[in-house]
Amino acid sequence: MVNVKKPAAGSTHARTVPRAHQKVGRTVRDTAHETIEQLRAGAADCAREGQDKVQQVERSFAQYVREQPLQSILIAAAVGLVLGRFWLRR
Repeated sequence: MVNVKKPAAGSTHARTVPRAHQKVGRTVRDTAHETIEQLRAGAADCAREGQDKVQQVERSFAQYVREQPLQSILIAAAVGLVLGRFWLRR
């Protein structure tokens, strides 16, 4: 077993170790904050893109219904019947 001597309380080593730990802690904290901000910005961009896609699909759907009203009603009725049958089977 190796015998390691502890530095004296007033030694330079005893004072520099906590400072080094504080520096590492600040570096880790700053890196974590930067990473969180990058993730937040990326999530906001993804949310905006998703919202734009949904609005685009909604506009396309509304345009189709305006151009094909009878076919839209028949499709909606068929979907309603299929869902109704599944609902009744449960």
